Amino acid sequence: MAADNKRGAMFRVIVPNQPSRVTNAELFFDLVFVFAVTQISHTLLHHFTPLGAVHVTVLFLAVWWVWVYTAWVTNWLNPELTPVRLLLFSMMLGGLVLSTTIPTAFEGRGLWFAVAYAVMQVGRTAFWMFATPRHRTAVRHNAIRILVWLSISAVLWIAGGLSEGETRLWLWIAAVTWEYISPAVRFWVPRLGFSSVEAWAVEGSHMAERCSLFVIIALGEAVVVNGATFAELDWTADNMLAFIAALVGSIAMWWVYFHKGAEAGSERISKSAESGRLARLAYTYLHMPIVAGIILTAVSDELVLKHPSDHSDVRIIVSTIGGPLVFLVGTILFKHAIRGFLQLSHGVGIILMLALWWFAAELSALWLSVVTSAIMIVVAVWESVSLGAKPEEEAGER
Repeated sequence: MAADNKRGAMFRVIVPNQPSRVTNAELFFDLVFVFAVTQISHTLLHHFTPLGAVHVTVLFLAVWWVWVYTAWVTNWLNPELTPVRLLLFSMMLGGLVLSTTIPTAFEGRGLWFAVAYAVMQVGRTAFWMFATPRHRTAVRHNAIRILVWLSISAVLWIAGGLSEGETRLWLWIAAVTWEYISPAVRFWVPRLGFSSVEAWAVEGSHMAERCSLFVIIALGEAVVVNGATFAELDWTADNMLAFIAALVGSIAMWWVYFHKGAEAGSERISKSAESGRLARLAYTYLHMPIVAGIILTAVSDELVLKHPSDHSDVRIIVSTIGGPLVFLVGTILFKHAIRGFLQLSHGVGIILMLALWWFAAELSALWLSVVTSAIMIVVAVWESVSLGAKPEEEAGER
């Protein structure tokens, strides 16, 4: 009984109408993923081929999954306590190894990537399981279910790390697919069956803030890379305009996500009777394209800054239009999940991005970047005006 009480003490104390704040330990942990996001964008920049894009997608999905699973666990466990802090610091070490190996994960350091990932996923979940007192049966069973699923995927990750070439890729695709379908099938395992929706209740404002901070990480990485790239260039009129367009595009993305959406999401999930279901859809899955779009846009910004006067080639077109497009798809789906209607402004932005694709090759890299940033500004202003004077429940951007 004493051991159970000690375990239960590791959980956050949830006080009604008092949101759980994000702790300094969690913010410190997130610093590792600033590095990870930079590694992902630079890896794509240097391997911008169809196969390279597939490789980077697998790596991005792994990085996002290890981060978001940790966000779920620290939604329940209290990072102000020493054992949980030590868990986060251990995860930081694993995250640094993971991030360092990203550029060569499909080359010489694949096993290092796989082992770091598997140890982080399995080790964190095992800690959560042992930290859960036996009388919290539903939570403990969830931890066991997830540990089973992640242990199976860990075998696939490590087997891929021991393999080479296409074999490694297919094993890692199988591992990612296995992990991503697990929440959708509610982590079914023999004897324990499916997890219940009630067992996945989260402190909504904390989960919303954690995912918002990851969006800030991605946007911040883009701003830092733009600044570092611009500082190394000769300052001509073209690359100065490209730098301004990149910054304006980042600001527009921030505005689209944070001005209305982030706060609405936090409020909606905090009041939801099925907070776990909403967190799984809106934050675990639908934030992936939001972050991926920002990372792809950062790749575009660096390409355009270095070659503003060049005609738009496939790399520039895919990244410059594809980044904002994927971001808008993610935000329209995220806001639909929390508001219940599709944002007309976002839909128009998506249509304009697709239309721009038809004649993008006729534009220089600079002017393609300027046009996409202008479209993002239109989306941001339209949403702000349409929702600004009305309660969100009544606004439909008509």
